[in-house]
Amino acid sequence: MADVVLTVGDVPGYVAGRPTLRGLVDADTLTVTEVGDGNLNLVFICVDAAGRRVVLKQALPYVRLVGPEWPMTELRAAREASALTVHGALSEHVCRLLDFDEEHNVLVLEDLSDHEVFRSRLNAGGAHDGIVERLSEYVADVAFGTSFLGLTEEEFRLRAAAAANPELCAISEALVFTEPFLGAERNSVRPSVAPLLAGLQADAAWVAAALDMKRAFLTRQEMLVHGDLHTGSVFVRGSGDGVSVKAFDSEFACYAPIGFDLGMLWANLVFAGMRAAVLGDDARADALFGSVETSWRVFAARFTAHWPERRDPAGYPDVFLDGWLTGILRDCFGFAGCEAARRTVGLAKVSDVETLDDAPYTAAASAMLRLSRTLLVGRAALGAEDVAGLCRKALGAAG
Repeated sequence: MADVVLTVGDVPGYVAGRPTLRGLVDADTLTVTEVGDGNLNLVFICVDAAGRRVVLKQALPYVRLVGPEWPMTELRAAREASALTVHGALSEHVCRLLDFDEEHNVLVLEDLSDHEVFRSRLNAGGAHDGIVERLSEYVADVAFGTSFLGLTEEEFRLRAAAAANPELCAISEALVFTEPFLGAERNSVRPSVAPLLAGLQADAAWVAAALDMKRAFLTRQEMLVHGDLHTGSVFVRGSGDGVSVKAFDSEFACYAPIGFDLGMLWANLVFAGMRAAVLGDDARADALFGSVETSWRVFAARFTAHWPERRDPAGYPDVFLDGWLTGILRDCFGFAGCEAARRTVGLAKVSDVETLDDAPYTAAASAMLRLSRTLLVGRAALGAEDVAGLCRKALGAAG
């Protein structure tokens, strides 16, 4: 355990005492702002008189969202540093790791203050063109590069074992796959949605489908996933061809099914679409609902483009690819269905819906729960092109 929990006042001295950081910013003229508003960590933006900037992120020995009564391993900092290194070598769409202090569990990251959090942009009605495409390319590049295709099978097994992240995975297993479906004290919805939730929790097909996805998450290792890829863990700047997209907060990284990251992302894009729909912006809603199909098309094309690079073409002939992609898509729907329920019901909700007044909240939250059931129970028969229509159907049923 780190013997120092940094404060704003401590940071200049910490920087001065670490040679790597002294080469990045001037500790004597440093202005430090604590901006950590996430669930787990302390985050400091450091700017010197010359305008040079870095970000320090320190893992606390507990879950910040709850407090010291929920202890949490600080080893997650080392796991995040490793994931950033691996992902950053495979994709440009990753926040750059500049340094890692293992003794104090501090990551030093590139400053992205000229970017904005993707969720904040979406909530404000900002542009999303080009962003979904870049994120889908990121997942495809990392999926291939960390899989048994991009690595030798021996190296794949060694990396998967080294990336074990049991404490953070336990959070996902509880909050994403268990509590929303089986019930928990940490769950909550507004009274208008409670009857729908109770009915779903009594629906054996919905519950069984969610637990099947939990089994997949627990037992199937395919790639080094980001582990928490949602619109709140992506920084963006610009749009269209000139967009900059940077995924961050990968401390939940582990080896898991390829469809996990895409499913998480898709559900959060749909949350943004539901917000737009209940606020009366149908064109924006339809564009966001349609971004799921775009995401799948870009991912599948990018992953397929990597196919000739596989280490063992004889061992994995072309006939293997189409079936695997079909399975990945099915997983995407299942994981999206879990995330749709989790972010509506569970401990870590989304501002897309939670900031709405009661009437639009009821419409959006109910639609997300209905969509969750469709994606989970019907995932084997769905195509990416079906999602926009399913979102509209869920909204109509919620109304």
